[in-house]
Amino acid sequence: MHFKLIITFVEDDKTDLVLDTARANGAKGATVINHARGEGIKQSKTFFGLTLDTQRDVLLFLVEERLSRHILEKIAKAGEFDSKPGTGIAFQIDVEDAIGVMHQVEELTQELEDKL
Repeated sequence: MHFKLIITFVEDDKTDLVLDTARANGAKGATVINHARGEGIKQSKTFFGLTLDTQRDVLLFLVEERLSRHILEKIAKAGEFDSKPGTGIAFQIDVEDAIGVMHQVEELTQELEDKL
């Protein structure tokens, strides 16, 4: 079985929505890293040296390769990433090896066999 890692940076008020959307579309779990900060083309305005950015979370989804593009598109739509700048970003990368996910592999294998 081959995997992709979907990496998502999202405003903290949309974290649960993106997590639920990914799970509803085949993701079996996620790692959430809170309090991340990003910077786009335009630097954020500051007030006495403090940034006025909203808090961001980083969500990591290790998903089966055949499900990855579908999940990526669904979470981008749910998070409204293309609606306005700064709402979020998501991308996927290939994973050569993964350890510690055998329980997920077994469940995914069963689900895929049931569909075929």
